[in-house]
Amino acid sequence: MISNELRLPFKGLSQMQPRPPVQEDTLKSGQVQIERKTITFILKENPRGRFLRIVEERGGHSASIIIPSTGLAEFQKLLEEMIKASNELPLKNQPEKSSRRADFQEGTVNDSPAP
Repeated sequence: MISNELRLPFKGLSQMQPRPPVQEDTLKSGQVQIERKTITFILKENPRGRFLRIVEERGGHSASIIIPSTGLAEFQKLLEEMIKASNELPLKNQPEKSSRRADFQEGTVNDSPAP
């Protein structure tokens, strides 16, 4: 084998058959736009149980995580702790305030210090 040839880490992996699709019912969904990201929360159920799928979409790319319903209370607790910490802790790298500020009412830039 030449050193730059692609080696599969598991022999026979490409010969495995994909799993058949599982019927999933959507119970509830919601969406929020945060900056340039769209985050969708989808509560679903299939024969194995309920779960929350969280999908982040940005610039044509998407990523998702799945949280089994048995872990939602623990997930909520940790999320609440992170929100509390984010609100209480000071920012470490705050951008310096510029002496130039945009005057959006007039559409001009004002060189006087910000109030």
